[in-house]
Amino acid sequence: MSYFNQRELFLKHVAQTSPTPFSGIDINIEKAEGVWLHDKSGKRYLDMISGISVSNIGHCHPHVVRAIEHQLKHYMHLMVYGEYNQSPQVKYAQTLSQLLPSTLNCVYFTTGGSEATEGALKLAKRVTKRHKLISFKNAYHGSTHGALSVMGDEYFKQAYRPLLPGVASLPFGDLEALNQIDNETAAVIVEPIQGEAGVKWANHAYYQALRERCNATCSLLIFDEIQTGFGRTGTLFYFEQLGIVPDVLLVAKGMGGGLPIGAFIASERLMSTLTHQPVLGHINTFGGNAVCVAAAQATLEIIVQQQLYKRALEIEQLIRLHLKHPLIRELRIKGCLGAIDFGEEALNFKIIKTCIEQGLITDWFLFCTTAMRISPPLTISNAELKIGIDLILNVLNQHAAR
Repeated sequence: MSYFNQRELFLKHVAQTSPTPFSGIDINIEKAEGVWLHDKSGKRYLDMISGISVSNIGHCHPHVVRAIEHQLKHYMHLMVYGEYNQSPQVKYAQTLSQLLPSTLNCVYFTTGGSEATEGALKLAKRVTKRHKLISFKNAYHGSTHGALSVMGDEYFKQAYRPLLPGVASLPFGDLEALNQIDNETAAVIVEPIQGEAGVKWANHAYYQALRERCNATCSLLIFDEIQTGFGRTGTLFYFEQLGIVPDVLLVAKGMGGGLPIGAFIASERLMSTLTHQPVLGHINTFGGNAVCVAAAQATLEIIVQQQLYKRALEIEQLIRLHLKHPLIRELRIKGCLGAIDFGEEALNFKIIKTCIEQGLITDWFLFCTTAMRISPPLTISNAELKIGIDLILNVLNQHAAR
């Protein structure tokens, strides 16, 4: 198939969610390995966004590939409602639980982050017998109906209303606004670091106050670590740095080494409410698929054995040290999750497009169109990171000279 035929078929038959995918740049990737993507023409691209924080251990990590191949020889899919005792699920759930606080010891597997959000919202309503939900402005928790309801940006919601009733959106980081969490609140869902807002966080006192307010009102606190989890911010999960424990933890993205998997995690006591009135209180077809769970197990082993969460902090230090330029208004970064803010949307989009054209994969943020995303795999070497930083600086020099 010729290049032009494939491009035409791509635009015709693969559903598009923007009028010009990749700003009109056509990239046809043939192979991905480590931090590099290779297209059919032989050009290589340095992946500086990890597929939006998915490929935390790089692309096609050998340990993950071996785990997938091993599981493929046994089986790929069995019914996953919980009735079958599947060793890949049991092994991974136990491994993950041992790395988490004792109150986060029961894992419900999903196929991704939006599903994890949906399950957690249902769990909160089931446990508390309340319906009010609180989220935050500029929050992103997925694009399915319930997840969209707790999204913190009206632009992306308005075309799909009416959404879930009883949802309040608070300003993130505002201590006084936490008083709106009351005895009718089923749950508060929050990203401890707001990803699509352009990597923004609050001070530790705010999270402590949030936890205390949820305790006082018997509301569940749901931490969405779908983008911050699995070592990206300097610890396995960001809540470890805050000195508090959520009631429900959402994970996905960096969980599966590139395969689709997610989960919502809570205590066995809370999760058991899904077993009755009604029975099968939450079900899905593919959550906990054996091959995906095997990939997740292998991914977690690499992160823990190689202490890649510590490597994330080294990457942050190197980026802070070397990525400096007059066009950069602000660099916001926690571990290996960063935003380079140029203060202007048009300039940001031009820089992103030039970076991609010159062999560096980056992107923007849904709710912060003035900033460029920078979140490479945690396995990136210093030499590879230098290549990326130098390329960004060269692009900024080109635009500064115009």
